[in-house]
Parts: sequence; structure tokens; C-alpha cells
Amino acid sequence: MPVNGAELLVLVVLAVVLVGPERLPEYARKLAGLVVALKRLAAEGSERVRAELGDEIADLQALDPRQYDPRRIVREALADPPTPSPRAAARPTQDAVVFDTEAT
Repeated sequence: MPVNGAELLVLVVLAVVLVGPERLPEYARKLAGLVVALKRLAAEGSERVRAELGDEIADLQALDPRQYDPRRIVREALADPPTPSPRAAARPTQDAVVFDTEAT
């Protein structure tokens, strides 16, 4: 849930009032350290999963449910005109078909 500018301003004013301007820099440093530690933990976890799965991660990415977004599928279908398959192009037309009248 992103925080917009007005909400951030309210949070800063609230923090100054509750914590006090003297201790606010100390708490800001602690919060920044916590954010950095959480980012590092997430990156290490992600790297460990990639190392454990190795080549199998490509199989998991193929199962990504976002690729089945109906809006994307319709957009792609409408964007490009369908190309005839090579089999369809190789089929003879109705006029070129010769029937054997003596066949049973």
C-alpha cells in the first residue's frame, strides 16, 4: 500500500509530536537501518532460492499466472493480424481438388 505525499506529511508531523525533535534523528537512523536490513534479508532469500532451484526456476517462471491475464491475451490477439499456418497455406483450394469418380 503506497503512501502519498499528504499521508507522509501527516506521519512526519505525528512522529515529531510523539517522539520529539530531539530523539527523531535517532529513531530515523534506526528505521533506516531496519529498512536496509530487511532489503538485505529479502535479497539474500531470493538469491538462496535461485541457488537452490537452479535450472528449475525457469519451469516455475513458465507457470507465472500473470501470463494468463485476459486483458493481455485480448490485446495481443487484436494487435497482430493472424498469420496463416504453413499447413493451411499448403492445402489445395476447393477448385484444385480432383475427385476420382471410379473410386468406391
